[in-house]
Amino acid sequence: MARDIILVDPLPRTLDLMMTPDMRARLEALGELVVAEDRPMPDDQVDELLPETVLIIGQTTMPRTRLERARRLKAIINVETNFLPNIDYQFCVERGIWVITPAAAFAEPVAEAALGMALDLSRGITAADRAFRAGTETYGLEGNVDTVPFTRAPVGIIGFGDLGRHLRELIRPFRNTVRVFDPWLPDEIIARADATPATLDEVLARSQFTFVFANVTSENEGFIGAREFALMPKGAAVLLMSRAAVVNFPDMLTAAAFGHIRVATDVFPDEPVAPDDPVRHAPGVLLSAHRTGATRDAFYQLGAMTVADAELILRGLPPQLCRRADPTTAARLRSKPVNIS
Repeated sequence: MARDIILVDPLPRTLDLMMTPDMRARLEALGELVVAEDRPMPDDQVDELLPETVLIIGQTTMPRTRLERARRLKAIINVETNFLPNIDYQFCVERGIWVITPAAAFAEPVAEAALGMALDLSRGITAADRAFRAGTETYGLEGNVDTVPFTRAPVGIIGFGDLGRHLRELIRPFRNTVRVFDPWLPDEIIARADATPATLDEVLARSQFTFVFANVTSENEGFIGAREFALMPKGAAVLLMSRAAVVNFPDMLTAAAFGHIRVATDVFPDEPVAPDDPVRHAPGVLLSAHRTGATRDAFYQLGAMTVADAELILRGLPPQLCRRADPTTAARLRSKPVNIS
């Protein structure tokens, strides 16, 4: 009798990171787990298991030659949450194999942190704390000469996927005018969120706070550079919350160093950041070590979404919680694997 193999190859994740004991028990009820967590699953082991594999959880390389051998495979669930160029996505569509990711698990904590960092830049919270510890604090009105209130300030959002949409909902009580640039979406979707579709230049030039949530694609790597930062009003804030490669990082730091903009970033071109990297001492920059989405609740949500959709798929039903990889868009994504565990 054929085994129902669930191939678990989740690095940089682990099952303990993603799943409570109850959730793992639900996963184990779906089939026989074969797990590689301390290293990527060896190629020879993957190849041996493929004929009996019904589900892959992880980032296993799956070209057409492998997919043709995986005759019973129903789904590949990418728990690193970036669709990588290591799968024949078109063949998966043709074979009815779901390729999905529970990336939305990180949207709420990232949006919450983005708002917190915006309020910090708005009111100079971290800067005031540092000044106080250094004995250079200023009091009262004198301590607020650079304050830019977030309430009712014009906001721009670049990239209106899960992260951008959660942020938009979170800031509603602040009564901001919100402009959105996302060339992958029709204007109607943006308008339904009570936001205004705009060009990139309009977002940058007319926003006091601009949140960058865009994925890296073959068209937009480094697309926000010196020209774009110069468009921003003096003292405006840019919050880089998704992929560092969408901006020209040195240009961003230069604009901050000259006092033209304020910057908060949770991502960097190379991670972990080197001990002697100049960004550690960059003026006008609020730093966060790629931690905004990495909460315990978010990782458990990642596992819960994975298991819930796996249960549906193995019953012959479509997934409801995870996002599906589209062959056209997945081929254009350029994100490298990121470890935020």
